[in-house]
Amino acid sequence: MRMDSKRLSELNRLQEKIGIYFNDIQILNNAFIHPSYTNEQNFIVLENNQRLEFLGDAVLELAVSHYLYEKYPGMSEGQMTKVRAYTVCEQSLAQASRNMSLMDFLVLGKGEENSGGREKPSILADTFESLVGAIYLDKNLETARNFIICNLKDTILRAAEGEEALDYKTILQETLQKTSPDRICYTVIKEEGPDHAKVFHVAVIWKGEILGQGSGKSKKEAEQLAAKQALDRMKI
Repeated sequence: MRMDSKRLSELNRLQEKIGIYFNDIQILNNAFIHPSYTNEQNFIVLENNQRLEFLGDAVLELAVSHYLYEKYPGMSEGQMTKVRAYTVCEQSLAQASRNMSLMDFLVLGKGEENSGGREKPSILADTFESLVGAIYLDKNLETARNFIICNLKDTILRAAEGEEALDYKTILQETLQKTSPDRICYTVIKEEGPDHAKVFHVAVIWKGEILGQGSGKSKKEAEQLAAKQALDRMKI
């Protein structure tokens, strides 16, 4: 995508917002070009943000891991893994993008634009990762790390100090989807007690295998506990 004066002005506004000024403005621009745009334009050689997203994902995990290691010396490996997984999950990264209004700088294809792509959590999360990748590539690891911690510090704190409130279903889903897109199912295997005090027993099933089970006073609580048991068994 060629940069006209309007686009350059937008990117300058973004640099001012994040407090990072790029040596190569094209790298920053690429971080916000969604594949739907390049696909519609039939540009074969034009860069979109997918490669930067790949790079940013790795930098993100390293930065959060390093921060947890230094900040919480008493935290176990399993706890650090859970907190990191929650911090870098789709919903957390999407919220970080919303906080910075990154959607305002996205370049989308017409189809994606018309279907509300600018507000889709998956696209917002990918945009955060691609921006991290761009910062790392144009600057260095320390600058990228500072940007990450600045924007995710509150999320890390909530997860680290309230692990019982973690969304284990989201963590499990995003952990498993890194290896396979197979659907995760939560099934009520038994109900006990009177209507006013029921206890639900739920199993989480993936690829035909029961990964974990949980019991609770609501299906939602039982599903979270089933997901937690699955993560514990996976040592995550």
